[in-house]
Amino acid sequence: MLKLSAFLLSIISAISFTVNAQTIITNTTIVDVEKQKLIPNATVLIRGNKIESINTKTITPAPGATIIDGTGKYLIPGMTDAHVHFFQSGGLYTRPDAIDLRKQRSYEDEIAFSKSNMSDVMKRNLLNGITSVIDVGATYSLLQRRKEFATDSVSPSVYMTGPLLTTFEPQIYKGLGNDRPFSLVQTEEDARKMVQEQLPYQPDFIKIWYIVIGENKEEIARKHLPIIKAVINEAHKNNLKVAVHATERITAQLSVENGADFLVHSVEDEVISNDFVKLLKEKKTILCPTLVVYDNYGKVFGQQYRFSSREFTTSNPMILGSLFDLRHLNDPVIQQYKTYIQHNTAHDKKQDSICLINLKKLSDAGVRIAAGTDAGNIGTLHGGSYLTELQKMKEAGLSNWKVLEAATISPAYFLSKEKLTGSITAGKTADMVLLDGNPVEDLNNLAKISVVVNKGTVLYPDSIIKETPLALVQRQLNAYNAKDLEAFLEPYAEDVELYTFPNKLESKGKDAMRKAYSFFSRVPGLHCEILERIVQGNTIIDKESVSGFGDKPVQATAIYQIDGNKIKRVYFIE
Repeated sequence: MLKLSAFLLSIISAISFTVNAQTIITNTTIVDVEKQKLIPNATVLIRGNKIESINTKTITPAPGATIIDGTGKYLIPGMTDAHVHFFQSGGLYTRPDAIDLRKQRSYEDEIAFSKSNMSDVMKRNLLNGITSVIDVGATYSLLQRRKEFATDSVSPSVYMTGPLLTTFEPQIYKGLGNDRPFSLVQTEEDARKMVQEQLPYQPDFIKIWYIVIGENKEEIARKHLPIIKAVINEAHKNNLKVAVHATERITAQLSVENGADFLVHSVEDEVISNDFVKLLKEKKTILCPTLVVYDNYGKVFGQQYRFSSREFTTSNPMILGSLFDLRHLNDPVIQQYKTYIQHNTAHDKKQDSICLINLKKLSDAGVRIAAGTDAGNIGTLHGGSYLTELQKMKEAGLSNWKVLEAATISPAYFLSKEKLTGSITAGKTADMVLLDGNPVEDLNNLAKISVVVNKGTVLYPDSIIKETPLALVQRQLNAYNAKDLEAFLEPYAEDVELYTFPNKLESKGKDAMRKAYSFFSRVPGLHCEILERIVQGNTIIDKESVSGFGDKPVQATAIYQIDGNKIKRVYFIE
């Protein structure tokens, strides 16, 4: 009995030590997103997963405390992507209702991948300083897995709903059981039943896909309105908020008038009136504008690739790489998509302009804005596309303070968790990001991440996702296909050596490589397809088919040798 008691005491002692463990960030500048001011020379004390105190005076650390020197750095609250979809990867094959490539990759494979890839998605978000994600349309299979990540130190806090309750269900998603992302609602009784069906899964909210198809948008929208009202009323009766996909002014207006809490897209068909602005302000509706997702479809389908350096380095490289597959896939539908996108450039620019104008108008009026990407859609990458979204909000005319507010505290209001998270405040969850530059001066400094504190756990970027030889080689391939020279060079060592197999040295160093590959801008049809790949430890062998240098593709083999997390040597066999 005595031994058992001692054993129990040792466990209790260990638990107590963990709970009371201190982390102290010293001499940093806090970015106060609520008061929109900088607090210099601050010390933040974290105990367990909570912010215990914030001081501008020196404090004495407890024995064993973890000390992080914040000198010259800026501490922001952990950011939130307020619009993601775990059932979508962001790759080319993830939305067969948008482009049907099931002959090349089955949708069953995509479903299996979305389930197995959730952990990677979590890490990609943390790598970008995102400590909370809101999935505004999942499947029951994925919703059931939410609890797996609740206490995981390398997972953001996850908030999810179940299948989208929709007035239109794409045929391609029917018959998928618990893997279906949509639930068709045709009557008010259906609406109530579908909300009730989700309750055992304990969703954080309910989502409506308010789709109107036809010439007379208002007539169709009002025809569906009793269903929309029934969903909202049933959700509110069960203490669940409601998010609504409504991209037309009339669907957005009707949704808000009838109690919608969260609009998850911009109004894109017209410049909104002052009455509409007043309505959202009075109802305290939150808007998530999702500005980059539509354009990302266009740049993939039109094969006009433009990715930021952040997307190249922090997105899943295999998923990003799939977006270039249209260049070599042989399917008549592909050319049709490319032609359609190219012929609709003026329309797309007008729609983009309307969204930017509407965002500025709502923000200036004091409507709360939450930043979200719609990550998972084709070309919008989990984690990596977030900064691009924030920069687009800046392009709309929002100040850097307003953008930071949208990225941090505003999403917490939709979740009714503004007293628990979203700002650096004593008593709130310790979700924070330590930056090497001031984001109030330049949003690009959000990419200069020194430390992520997630649920009180200190994470350094290189510990969140381990660099691998495969990731390095795939990144340089992605940049090659995007014809982005600097992104192409990023995975290579400064003293990289290029050989003609077996041992003829052709060049050494990045500067020589930069000159050798300066042809990127002069070869419009440049594209490399991997025909076969062998991964053997730190060596990767790619059999490549390269287009753009004549009438027929040129086949070659490249052997990549990785050392010190960089590509050190490449041998070409022609």
